[in-house]
Amino acid sequence: MPSKDAKCPLCGKPRVQEFRPFCSRGCRDRDLNQWFDEGYRMPAHEGPDGGTDDDRFGGD
Repeated sequence: MPSKDAKCPLCGKPRVQEFRPFCSRGCRDRDLNQWFDEGYRMPAHEGPDGGTDDDRFGGD
């Protein structure tokens, strides 16, 4: 359970319960927009043949 002094992961202001874990609707929406714009990415793991893991599932 986060402490009462928990901060917004985007701007560092105190969290607000309504927008948890963010401090406001603005920070919550900015984070969501990062997901929509593919701003958050996971590194792809290349297989031994140089292709990604997705290639083995019938990708074109």
